[in-house]
Amino acid sequence: MKTFKYTINGNVYEGAVNSIGDISAEVEVNGTPYKVQIGEPETKAAPLQNSAQTPEVAVSKPSQPASASAMKSPLPGVILDITCKVGDVVKKGQKVLILEAMKMENAINADRDGEILEIIVNKGESVLEGADLVVIG
Repeated sequence: MKTFKYTINGNVYEGAVNSIGDISAEVEVNGTPYKVQIGEPETKAAPLQNSAQTPEVAVSKPSQPASASAMKSPLPGVILDITCKVGDVVKKGQKVLILEAMKMENAINADRDGEILEIIVNKGESVLEGADLVVIG
């Protein structure tokens, strides 16, 4: 298996294609396995035999107000906790999540007042420096 480095929106990812079929592929990005649909959309996706280990991923870019922007991760780490939910109104400096980096817990605070429009990361997920975390509008 050959690995590749990809840069998407300024973020660097390491990926590998583990297997590829007619309509789907099993890929690994930064050590996390994903099932990616590559053919025409089906009405119902066929599960993998070991689907408990490989989550299905749908990639989409939701529409956001012009004033909305994503908070970026200040350093690589693992998301320990998300202390907000979509629709919450936050103030600048309010804790929105906790990131573990180098065995230390780091509170990630809102960088501006606004409403949480989207939570991009999940609890337990590894993120790189500069990765989008939450969208505040």
